[in-house]
Amino acid sequence: MASAWYILQTYSAYEAKIAREIQHKLELGDLDSNVVKSIKVPEEEIVEIKDGKKKTRKTKILPGYVMMELDLPEIGWKDTCAKIRRIQGVNGFVGTAPTERPRPIPTEEAKRMLARAGEIKGEKIVHVKQSYAVGDIVKIMEGPFATFEGTVEKIEEGKDKLTVNVQIFGRATPVEVNMTQVEKSVK
Repeated sequence: MASAWYILQTYSAYEAKIAREIQHKLELGDLDSNVVKSIKVPEEEIVEIKDGKKKTRKTKILPGYVMMELDLPEIGWKDTCAKIRRIQGVNGFVGTAPTERPRPIPTEEAKRMLARAGEIKGEKIVHVKQSYAVGDIVKIMEGPFATFEGTVEKIEEGKDKLTVNVQIFGRATPVEVNMTQVEKSVK
């Protein structure tokens, strides 16, 4: 069988501990590395902007869950799954009873979560936790238009982008900037 991604439900805040325990079992040979291909606790980076200061923190995409890439054999899958379920803090595989064969998540959903965590393409997606509204006056802090002030004209939440109208040579010019490059002006 081809490998697929599965979701393992854990106690809250045990995700990293369980991932380490599974990795340890792989190193000891208790679990077969041909079956357990990969273990991920997907996290995303959040940038919070407060009082003009950026603070970066990581947050789990799936709190209470661990993603596992498994190549479960037709014969012997019960043994592998039982070893994983017996780890302290593991509740089981999502959507199945302990006696059932685990069901994988759709490949596209796994790719989406891994991309969000920066595991695919090597590029992490950074989410900005800052609220802007059309008409807000902002100061550009980074990039070629640093020190310019302008008015927010358009907000693209999904891309964390703003279109800001700045005055260049006496003309209003729309400039697209990342939300991490600006801060609200206090006036």
